[in-house]
Amino acid sequence: MSNLRASRTRLVGAAATVVLAALSLTACNDGTGARDEGASANSTTANSPSGASTSGSGSGSGSNSSSPSTSSSSDGKPATATTGPATGTSASKTPVSSGKPVTCEGSNTKTVAAPLNRPVNHMLLTVTNTGGKTCYLYGYPAIRFGEAQAVPPVIEESQPQAVVTLEPGESGYASVSLSATDGSGSNGHTEKSLAVYFRGRSGNESVGSGAHPSLPAKGVYVDDSLKVTYWQQSMDDAVNW
Repeated sequence: MSNLRASRTRLVGAAATVVLAALSLTACNDGTGARDEGASANSTTANSPSGASTSGSGSGSGSNSSSPSTSSSSDGKPATATTGPATGTSASKTPVSSGKPVTCEGSNTKTVAAPLNRPVNHMLLTVTNTGGKTCYLYGYPAIRFGEAQAVPPVIEESQPQAVVTLEPGESGYASVSLSATDGSGSNGHTEKSLAVYFRGRSGNESVGSGAHPSLPAKGVYVDDSLKVTYWQQSMDDAVNW
């Protein structure tokens, strides 16, 4: 009988020891000092994009894989690789030239004559390409005021280095010295009409139709010192003479 009781006492003691060990392990898993290695490994794998460890260089690789690839544009700013083609890039309303270039003349241009305050006794001719093709302004304008039979001479020093080229919508310029500023010109008189004719490639012949720009109602005063410049690509170059 005494042996049976001793055996039961040992069994109860062993069971108590197992229970205490289980309680101790549970307390550690609740944040009291022990670490569950299996749970930690699973957590690391779930946070990694590829299922591998996120430490060291692997972390940088995983971060890059989740962002769009980029490239450097010409201005140094990053541009996403998925950028599509640009649309509506041109806001210009200027017609686009088509076909072989032609000579500028009255039928494909518009000519305006405007007296200038500076230089004094000068007038500016503005020729605008109103056609659909590029045109060339050769030489200098052949102008005639009123019933004049001869055209005024050109200022040779004003000749540009290249033929003036007008795309559709663009303008070329020439200035007209109407009379001597010091009053030294002879045969001074007032004219109220003007005709402008255009030259061909050779520079000697008149081509196409002429233009007849309006003059001020009071007319313009001219004398024998009347002369013109070559056609110029810019207004500034034209009014310098």
